[in-house]
Amino acid sequence: MERRSFLKKAGAVGAAGLVGTAVSAPAMAADGPTVRWRLASSFPKSLDTIFGASEILAKRVAELTDGKFQIRCFPGGEIVPGTQVLDAVQNGTVECGHTASYYYVGKNKAFAFDTALPFGLTARQQNAWLYYGGGMQLMREFFAKYGVVNFPGGNTGAQMGGWFRQEVKSLADLKGLKMRIPGLGGEIMSKLGVVPQTIAGGDIYPALEKGTIDATEWVGPYDDEKLGFYKVAKHYYYPGFWEPGPNLSFYVSQKEWAKLPASYKAAFETAAAEANMHMLAEYDAKNPVALVSLLQKGVKLHQFPTDVMQAAQKAAFTLFEEEAAKNADFKKIYTAWKKFRTLQHGWFNLAESKMENFMYANRVK
Repeated sequence: MERRSFLKKAGAVGAAGLVGTAVSAPAMAADGPTVRWRLASSFPKSLDTIFGASEILAKRVAELTDGKFQIRCFPGGEIVPGTQVLDAVQNGTVECGHTASYYYVGKNKAFAFDTALPFGLTARQQNAWLYYGGGMQLMREFFAKYGVVNFPGGNTGAQMGGWFRQEVKSLADLKGLKMRIPGLGGEIMSKLGVVPQTIAGGDIYPALEKGTIDATEWVGPYDDEKLGFYKVAKHYYYPGFWEPGPNLSFYVSQKEWAKLPASYKAAFETAAAEANMHMLAEYDAKNPVALVSLLQKGVKLHQFPTDVMQAAQKAAFTLFEEEAAKNADFKKIYTAWKKFRTLQHGWFNLAESKMENFMYANRVK
């Protein structure tokens, strides 16, 4: 039913090109110094939309400084493993990096706020919080403890709930299920009976194929199709409640940032904002096309059962409250974040949700 409905409603969808950036470029000094940085990404080149944000940053910084500020981008694993980008920026191995901050919740769960919390903020709400809701100031204060200056560097939009070898019809079907899902999402799924696994991207497919794991989450249709999960797990679930609007970040060494001329700092900030906007727009354009393709290949689309969603949300906020009670960094950010979330949900439910739900239910032929 879901498959037929989506294919009928999607129709013939074509990929659309992105419009030019709306961010105005600052004027650069003609006599600026030559600066060469290395950027370590957490992501492989094959994930061209995520890794592409780093390439947009490097290209625009060079253009805005007449080629005098050069940033060379390295995929995950070439300089350091993908989950060690924070450490590489901290210890001076590289000047900057591109990563997802929730990779580092093992150091401090407060890192999650910079990316996404389960049942938290959508992509638009996350940008609103960071740019205009006080989130950036809170995160900058937190990152300063690690010698890092952070910048929003892309967003995938709401992610999918992942690929399952067997159908999940109720909360009971999660008991004992082995699923590749790291971070806070893994902790919450563990409370529902899942056995979370942390597996590197390149090892997921063979683990799923051999039955070492029963399910995996990744990003969304565009990336998931390229990784071929549909060949060994036909049940595709939504929504990815643990990542409603995950923000990617550029990390810059505080020491290196302090050395830059003001005009180069402005170039970097402008380029980062452009990369942030482009990633979300590109995923929004490409995911629907990829989903149609996946459904045509026999993928079975499912919504998570209501009892799974309700139990997961309860577990999530229980976890947040418990962490706030023992972690001062988490509590400081969580208190402000939760208030902002409440206001955003009230507004979006009033305006955005009602309009969208009407349009989706009353399509124009």
